[in-house]
Amino acid sequence: MPVTNPPQPLSAPLLSLTWTDHVTGRQGYLVIDRLVRGVSSGGLRMRQGCTLEEVTGLARGMTMKEALHFDADDDRARYIPLGGAKGGIDCDPRDPDAYAVLVRYLRAVRPYVESVWTTGEDLGLTQDLVDRAAVEAGLVSSIQAVYPLLGDEPAARRRLADAFAVTVDGIGLDELVGGCGVAESVLAALDLAGVAHRGARVSLQGLGTMGGATARFLARAGLAVVAVADIKGTIANPAGLDVEALLAARDAYGTVDRCALREADRELAADAWLAADADILVPAAVSYAIDAANQSQVSARWIVEAANMPVLPDAELLLAERGVTVLPDVVVNSATNAWWWWTLFGDIGPDAEEAFAHTRRSMRALVELMLARAEADGSTPREAAHALAADRLPVIAERFGRYR
Repeated sequence: MPVTNPPQPLSAPLLSLTWTDHVTGRQGYLVIDRLVRGVSSGGLRMRQGCTLEEVTGLARGMTMKEALHFDADDDRARYIPLGGAKGGIDCDPRDPDAYAVLVRYLRAVRPYVESVWTTGEDLGLTQDLVDRAAVEAGLVSSIQAVYPLLGDEPAARRRLADAFAVTVDGIGLDELVGGCGVAESVLAALDLAGVAHRGARVSLQGLGTMGGATARFLARAGLAVVAVADIKGTIANPAGLDVEALLAARDAYGTVDRCALREADRELAADAWLAADADILVPAAVSYAIDAANQSQVSARWIVEAANMPVLPDAELLLAERGVTVLPDVVVNSATNAWWWWTLFGDIGPDAEEAFAHTRRSMRALVELMLARAEADGSTPREAAHALAADRLPVIAERFGRYR
């Protein structure tokens, strides 16, 4: 596919730091890519092998996610995008020392959380765990830096707390909105291609927060989830898995108890999800899952990035040559972050149906805009998304400023 608008060189992040834990020697990172009105937004992840380079890329992605949800012509919107940031800790979240490391990291970066960095759950961490560690580290909240921007802070905080208390069929609303956004991205792509939802086949890597919610929304839309991978391997059934049974059998890390499998379900190798006979692949677990070597196993028509940075650039080039479309993370998994701010700023209330409806409208419009831009420019969807963000960032900077 020819590229008429190659991406421009990226500027360096505003701030980048490395923290070394004085107890264990483990390292953590904080990258603030950009500030808008003096504040940035981006989650905190914990995984063995996390690097500064990884966190830097994720922070730049957050800048773009924030920009992509900005509509300069919508005078009714209360949510004004923030800058992008990210935190990461190089530690296995299952390690007995992990929680103590998390608390010490948050104590070390406390001045940034108090003033410029709003954060929350990401890979390896739940929001409950982040909230508990934040309190232990002496913080009021993991998002307290945004409080000065709120018109009515007590009402906004109550609204967000009420939204986090909502559950739908046993899963919290905060988990579900991200999967709703991923699923709507899939459905929008199918609709634009004229492919029926019912019977379309999906394979997912990961059944945690994002993957589990995505699987539920896609199954309820009529798609067949034919493979799901977790840390123990791939569970597959060409006739379709019982998604609700698998969700009910997960542990806190998204690992499925194999006792819940049906007779026709099969246990396969960990990477079997990649080569599954499916129309759509949804990597929803780790970064760098699809590289130049294993991309040759992919037979799906679409890869929809529910995880952050799961497809390496050289793999994406080879996939594009084979006609495989990658819908990028900066669009696909942006709904969770946006939902926080839609709720906190008051664009929506603490109601599940309102949240899902707003998410579906916003994500569908964004996916359609991205794919139209890609077609017009002769570019990939990722390049189109980056171009849309590049168009909006100067407007945001001029209108709202970086530091004020």
